Amino acid sequence: MSKYNLEPLDLSRLRTISIHERGGKVNTAQFAQPYEAGAGVKGLLDSLPRILAAKSFRDVVEALITARSSSKAILWGLGGHVIKCGLAPVLLDLMRRGYAGAFVLNGAAAIHDFEIAIAGQTSEDVEAVLPDGSFGSAEETGREMNEAIAGGARDGIGIGEALGRRLSEIARPEFAACSLLHGAYQAGVPVTVHVAIGTDTPHTHPSADGAAIGAGTLHDFRLLCRLATGLDRGGVYVNAGSAVILPEVFLKAVSVVRNLGHPLGAFTTVNMDFLQHYRPTANVVNRPHAKSGGQGYALTGHHEIMLPLLAAMLIEAGG
Repeated sequence: MSKYNLEPLDLSRLRTISIHERGGKVNTAQFAQPYEAGAGVKGLLDSLPRILAAKSFRDVVEALITARSSSKAILWGLGGHVIKCGLAPVLLDLMRRGYAGAFVLNGAAAIHDFEIAIAGQTSEDVEAVLPDGSFGSAEETGREMNEAIAGGARDGIGIGEALGRRLSEIARPEFAACSLLHGAYQAGVPVTVHVAIGTDTPHTHPSADGAAIGAGTLHDFRLLCRLATGLDRGGVYVNAGSAVILPEVFLKAVSVVRNLGHPLGAFTTVNMDFLQHYRPTANVVNRPHAKSGGQGYALTGHHEIMLPLLAAMLIEAGG
């Protein structure tokens, strides 16, 4: 005998429906297929299930292929980790194939790429050098980047173009092919660089010129706004590896474009990172599509695996 003064609810009159009438969000047509030896990268793509992240991955591949075939803008926003993981050659190859019409970098991405071009190495051991205050004090990096930025400000060009121009003069030939800034500059593909004063190691160098840095990054923001007008009706913006700066910059660019009367809707946005953070989710995946159509996707995984995989899928599926 229970001590509770409650009886279990009688379910004998519960109404049921047929599973066939109910339906389901998942069905066997969406299931994965076993990979067949020798099927190649396209066979791998075809073998993936059409469910959740695998469906999103397929959709992103299709959106990029469609954007290229329709001559719509494809913009890649890149954080520092993407560059220091050695992915610039993959991105430059996508550029040459028509899958990148411009690159949008934060300060870290620009620094890593610049150092690769002039020295073939980057990414210092912060924990080892921070105690004695030598973190971020590489002479060549600070001197050359600040001189390039100052020269660019005098000539009315942004940081991305100024760094590419400088690297066309000083990049080591054996490393130049691994530099996104150098390769994009040679191809005439726009690169914008977006910084906040004090966030990047060249800002600590004695030659840093705040006015020049500010003028250069403001120029690049306005250039990004121009590039963003090409996203309307089928373009793609990919944010890879920037958790704060680029998502904030991109959202402001979207607002500016619409404020000035340019149509901007029905495009695709993608956030690629090994963690999904608040700002990229809000400012890249969700907010740009409010009341304007389009679709945002979040692809989670390590850049050094996900980005080459995406590139391989594009090459196999889209030619």
